[in-house]
Amino acid sequence: MWLIRSYFRLIKLKIYVRYFLHIRPNRQTINLMKYLPFLLAIFIFTNCQSQERKTMTEKPNYTVQKTDTEWKNELTDEQYYILRQKGTERPNTGKYNLHFENGTYYCAGCSQKLFESDSKFESHCGWPSFDKAIKDAIVYKEDRTHGMVRTEILCSQCGGHLGHVFNDGPTDTGLRYCVNSGSLDFDNGTKE
Repeated sequence: MWLIRSYFRLIKLKIYVRYFLHIRPNRQTINLMKYLPFLLAIFIFTNCQSQERKTMTEKPNYTVQKTDTEWKNELTDEQYYILRQKGTERPNTGKYNLHFENGTYYCAGCSQKLFESDSKFESHCGWPSFDKAIKDAIVYKEDRTHGMVRTEILCSQCGGHLGHVFNDGPTDTGLRYCVNSGSLDFDNGTKE
C-alpha cells in the first residue's frame, strides 16, 4: 500500500515540477522518469530492511541482573534516573566533574571498575570526561534519541547507562567518554 502511495506522490511531483518550472522534458528525461518509481521503491525497501536489522540486535547478557524494585531500593533517586532510565544530570552539577584525585572510578550500580583517574581530563563540557576505559568494562550501543546519532556507553556488568562516547577527544586516543557523575563511585585506594 505504501508503495502505491509513494508512486502516486511521485507522479504528482513530476506534474508539479513540469508546471512550476515550465520545463518541457526531452525524450531522454521522460525515459529516465519511467524508472524513477522503481528506483524509489528499491531505495525505500532496502532502507526498511537495514533499520529492521539494527533493531534486532541481541541484548547483552549482563552478569548483574535485578528487578526494577531492587534497583530502586539500592540506588538513590538520581542514580536510578541515570543508570536505569538513561537520564542525564545537568551540566556542571556532578560530584566528579572537577574531581582529579588519584584512584579508580566504579559503576554506582554494581561496583565494576570503569575508569582509572589517569585517563580523566577537563573537557569543559560539564561532565566528567575520560579518554580511555578499563578493558571490557564498557558496552557500546548506537543511540538515536533526541534527533542525533551517538554512541551510548553502558556498564558491561549491569547494563547501567553511563553516558556517551565521542570521537573529539584531545588525547592520543581521540576519544571523550562523557560520563554522568551520578553513575560513578570513586575509590582513592583506601577501600577494599
